[in-house]
Amino acid sequence: MSEVQTKWIDHGDEGAVIVRSQDVGAIVDYAKAMHNEGFTGRAGTKYVATIPNLAIEHYCNTKGITYREWCTNPEVRKRFLNDPDYADLRIWKGKV
Repeated sequence: MSEVQTKWIDHGDEGAVIVRSQDVGAIVDYAKAMHNEGFTGRAGTKYVATIPNLAIEHYCNTKGITYREWCTNPEVRKRFLNDPDYADLRIWKGKV
């Protein structure tokens, strides 16, 4: 799994920007392989997705929610898992 890269861009008096990135290609490939092999869980339990922390961070930032909300509110996680923008991270493809 690739590491998260963090870059600080100083804009002087205008402030600064922190840019975080990660190559998630291997994670997406893993999710696809698990799905293709049928490793989606057992009866009553689904292996829904493999989610890198940076994807959660991105979702929270774009939706204007806190990480705490993501962790404590099952509806927020459900919306994340059903969001087509993050479909490549899904292993079990059914609606959550």
